Amino acid sequence: MIHDKVLSRRTVLKGMGVTLALPWLEKMGMQTSWAAGNTPIAQAAPNRMAYVYIPNGVVPSAWRVATEGALPAKLPPILAPLADLTKDFSILSGLTADKARANGDGGGDHARAMAAYLTGAQPRKTDGANIKVGVSVDQIAAARMGDRTRLASLEVGADSSKMAGGCDSGYSCIYESNMSWRSSTQPMPKEVSPKLIFERLFGSGTDLERARRDAERKSVLDAVRDDFRELNVRLGADDQRKLDEYFTSVRDVEKRLELRQRWTHLPKPAAPFGKPANRNPVDDLPLMYELIALALQTDSTRIATLEVGGDFLPQNLGIKKDYHGLSHHGNDPESIASLIALERYQVAQYGKFVGRLAQMNDGDGTLLDSTTVLFGSGMGDANSHRNTDLPIFLAGGGYKHGSFREVSREVKHKVPLCNLFVDIAQKMGVETHAFGSSTGRFA
Repeated sequence: MIHDKVLSRRTVLKGMGVTLALPWLEKMGMQTSWAAGNTPIAQAAPNRMAYVYIPNGVVPSAWRVATEGALPAKLPPILAPLADLTKDFSILSGLTADKARANGDGGGDHARAMAAYLTGAQPRKTDGANIKVGVSVDQIAAARMGDRTRLASLEVGADSSKMAGGCDSGYSCIYESNMSWRSSTQPMPKEVSPKLIFERLFGSGTDLERARRDAERKSVLDAVRDDFRELNVRLGADDQRKLDEYFTSVRDVEKRLELRQRWTHLPKPAAPFGKPANRNPVDDLPLMYELIALALQTDSTRIATLEVGGDFLPQNLGIKKDYHGLSHHGNDPESIASLIALERYQVAQYGKFVGRLAQMNDGDGTLLDSTTVLFGSGMGDANSHRNTDLPIFLAGGGYKHGSFREVSREVKHKVPLCNLFVDIAQKMGVETHAFGSSTGRFA
């Protein structure tokens, strides 16, 4: 009988010249228990994670709730757009990004905070090629389970990833524009074009065309391998080390090509709308959120990051100063009011994303039930650029929500943000008890 069979998540419909991937159906979430008399039992939806980063901190007085416990009906100004979602998210205060602090390295708060946020590691202060930080928590998860989806992870943002040069008081631009890191020396450049993200998720192409593109990439890798062997014997120890780091990335591309062979003959999901046009970082932000939601819903990936750019400034808010300038407000009332308006807009877009996930069915629940969505910054107070009391909003993921929690009151020292990352990683099925600067699992 058909109800005794399990539909694969990769089941497709074929006919009339069309191949269409199916969304999550109840039949995909049922399995037969023969020992229990062929009674179907529920199969949990896969766990997912999404991280949203804002680069300049916040105005603490405009986002902090007055007292711990249940969220009040009237939220602070920055959080006001989330008023209808209080049952779906929590506010955590008192978390610290210790490795985003100077720790003897002087200036460079923005670059350091970005690089340390998901890695929990102190970035080496350099604007040269000898960059080093750490593997980010999203990429640890991607390394463990990225082969289960077409895309191991999805990195998107407002500003293009800069891969060279100095940007912030002696720190490389790589640190300032990348929060996702595959290794201590390899960032994961983000995609800033909605059109290209759409193409990655829904783009078509025949099997022959995809096979030809992969063959061309393999031929390039073969050539690189030969050149590597020939050149390596002629280099000194330092250059051999640098070349080996480069070739490690080449080998990684090879592994990804091999992995892609599993997906070559499986169709991409059907696109729910036409290919979008690129406009600007502000206008594209809602679309970026929607593309991430669709990527998660179609199980194209289970891991996503979104970086809101340092130049992010909606024109319709009537703000005169640039975003970064507003973060150095010096307690000027007009600048503070403008920064609050800007941060309120950012939170509103995050709220729409959370609400969107809550509307998408996923197994026996919603996509929000199975997706942990964290919104925050590596800086707390925008004006002082301190890295304590970070603004952290946590939604979904099966957590009990609807409250404000002051975690620093529960212990004598500041609680590392990495403790929360350990908990999120474990929810994803990653067997880890420590990460970055963690001191334990978040309770």
